[in-house]
Amino acid sequence: MPRKPRFSPLGLPQHIIQRGNNRQVCFGREEDFSAYLGWLKQFSVKFDVSVHAWVLMTNHVHLLCTPNAGNSISSMMQSLGRMYVRYFNYTYKRTGTLWEGRYKSCVVNADEYLFHLYRYIELNPVRAGMVDDPANYVWSSYQCNALGKVSELHTPHYLYLNLGNNPASRMKG
Repeated sequence: MPRKPRFSPLGLPQHIIQRGNNRQVCFGREEDFSAYLGWLKQFSVKFDVSVHAWVLMTNHVHLLCTPNAGNSISSMMQSLGRMYVRYFNYTYKRTGTLWEGRYKSCVVNADEYLFHLYRYIELNPVRAGMVDDPANYVWSSYQCNALGKVSELHTPHYLYLNLGNNPASRMKG
């Protein structure tokens, strides 16, 4: 039976979760995290997806993205998944699936839930006991959204931009 097409309305942010199969490690070394983020950047540009927040944990990924073209998130995730699994399997001399099925996604009611989701995503390493301060975890967007670090991957959501007239005032909000 064919899969149902995903509901992905243009301009509405989505929370995307991609988990390792059987909770297995998907990122074993710093090079793995860097490779994933590099391809995320490449395919987000190619398929016109704005990436607002992210965190790469050892066995799963959370993304907050907005599609700006039809089927763009599906195309981005499919391309990213194929590229990363090929890299991971080659690097670790393994075969088979890495991810636990298709990625999960849900549309976000931006006005009510967007900032809760930003915090949920970026505080994931703190809740997991990996760091005490989210600023110390480099594989998330926290440094961009809370500390003003510039990243080519990061695109602030318009509601985030509405928090203030300049980066300093937005980071206080």
